[in-house]
Amino acid sequence: MRRSPSLLARLTGAVAGAVLVAAAALTVAAPAQAASLTQVTGFGSNPGNLAMYAYRPDNLPANAPAVVLLHGCTQNAAGYFANSGWQKYADQWKFALIVPEQKSANNANTCFNWFETGDTARGQGEALSIKQMVDHAKSSYGTAANRVYVSGLSAGGAMSAVMLATYPDVFAAGSVIAGIPYRCATGMVNAFSCMSPGVDKTPAQWGDLVRNAHAGYSGSRPRVAVWHGTSDYTVAVANATESRDQWTNVLGVSQTPTSTAQLPGGTSLEVYGNDAVRLYRVSGMGHGTPVDPGSGAEQCGSAAAYFLDTICSTYRDAVFFGLNGGGTDPTTSPTVSPTSSPTTPPTCVTASNYAHVTAGRAYHSGGYAYANGSNQRMGLYNTFYTTTLKQTAPNHWVIGC
Repeated sequence: MRRSPSLLARLTGAVAGAVLVAAAALTVAAPAQAASLTQVTGFGSNPGNLAMYAYRPDNLPANAPAVVLLHGCTQNAAGYFANSGWQKYADQWKFALIVPEQKSANNANTCFNWFETGDTARGQGEALSIKQMVDHAKSSYGTAANRVYVSGLSAGGAMSAVMLATYPDVFAAGSVIAGIPYRCATGMVNAFSCMSPGVDKTPAQWGDLVRNAHAGYSGSRPRVAVWHGTSDYTVAVANATESRDQWTNVLGVSQTPTSTAQLPGGTSLEVYGNDAVRLYRVSGMGHGTPVDPGSGAEQCGSAAAYFLDTICSTYRDAVFFGLNGGGTDPTTSPTVSPTSSPTTPPTCVTASNYAHVTAGRAYHSGGYAYANGSNQRMGLYNTFYTTTLKQTAPNHWVIGC
């Protein structure tokens, strides 16, 4: 950010009974922070016709990490950069920001085209344009090849999933905020049903879509954080569970959390595997990026349209990515998920999803039922879907027995 130097323009001396005799203008020394979000041209063939913006903090070291930020529909690069809070941590922990921008010529609402096959395949369209931006940052800014991350909201969140699926050899981790699983839609026709009420697939089916995005790839896969507001009526909350299923399957870990935690802003955190996948549910939050304006170490961002004052998701993601030097977030130390006592046989109940919700063993959201405590998705919320739930602790139920 560029700061205008302060001007001291009224340095005067007053003598009793005298008139003003002198004035001088003194300029404060040049600001220490002069970096700003800057448009970059000529970064590649750009088959997706996107614009590139970049932010490099002052004194960015060689081999610094880079984070790609993908805005949502009706947004732009400058607005997402200004309100998301990422600049604060880029300045503090010294990493570069790459901010692609969609053009109205490509999408009337400036949404990234997460639902078009030509833009969501490796080596094509918008996905390749974003990858070329990363390559440009490596060659021009000296950013590290093995420390590249991506985060996005809504259509940008869905595009974040695209990048993680198509370029697992480029991205070390990513964040999907109010987004959609990779390849849920393959055109405009089914994009809206993916958004709401969502599409139900098995973890293996979701995982296959990712594996097919880079067929034959056998290297390491990026870790993934998923964020969703429980009152999101634009992109149904069911997508959070489906995204969880997709990435846990791809990373080869169970869909049952290994630990859980309660965070500020009514946020619950479920951790899967050895912190391979995180799922954050923000209670009562609608459609937007969670921010927490303020000057605290864990606070960031500005409240605005689609930037919702709850919790600083940027701080949590930056720590998850290891951008703080590999330290841990002291407030997200998860507690072990409740398990039943070995001397007490578990309680098992088989009933319709409607009956489970009525009895308080589950809750419903976006047309689906979820087990209390574990938040596992049980299927449609009606009297026809039957599920067996096992109680492992007070008000904590898991699927199966």
